[in-house]
Amino acid sequence: MRILVIDDDVELCALMSELLKRESYVVECQYDGRRGLERALSGQDDLLVLDVMLPGIDGFEILKRVRQQSRIPIIMLTARGEDEDRIVGLELGADDYMSKPFNARELVARIRAILRRVESKPTGSRIELNGIALDPGSRDVFKDGEPVQTTTLEFDILESLMRSAGSVVSRDALMEKMYNRKATPFDRSIDMHVSHLRKKLEGDRTLIKTVRGIGYQFCRSAEEAAAE
Repeated sequence: MRILVIDDDVELCALMSELLKRESYVVECQYDGRRGLERALSGQDDLLVLDVMLPGIDGFEILKRVRQQSRIPIIMLTARGEDEDRIVGLELGADDYMSKPFNARELVARIRAILRRVESKPTGSRIELNGIALDPGSRDVFKDGEPVQTTTLEFDILESLMRSAGSVVSRDALMEKMYNRKATPFDRSIDMHVSHLRKKLEGDRTLIKTVRGIGYQFCRSAEEAAAE
């Protein structure tokens, strides 16, 4: 598996590269936004670690352009305490984020968890519920027969919810399955990804219902969506 790191901190890149190579990943580092974007769009890599503050083009612009063409998993690196940066990153399609300074081994663990999920072979058959069709083999999603673009993580969350349609899937269970870590009160990653799915899929109907304090439920019908 190939990992692209775009960060202008040469020492940090060297540390990440050393740790990731120990895990048998192939690592490419780019220190400039423009060159990083060119590499990210080449399709050569399986995961992107992307810093926000970069010379040339900032990380948000890179993220935006990559998301127009690719589902590659992306972990954003943001300055500590910059909650707005994290929210913007997730809104633009990042899969996960970490605040600088961070524990390098935790980053490796997050990368491993995402790539393990991406590498897993699709199981189960095509699902069709409430106007939404999901194909695990091709990882395609359709709304009323029309294709809908989803990120890797959005697809996996949607599949989990649809396979448990009618039942509530807890936020903790989604965090564990998607990220291999426990949810914290301040980590809104899952909530942001569910919000993206709603914007892409729902329109004038409710498909994913929030069960306050517990998690989310994919509704099989309008009657189920309306039920308390």
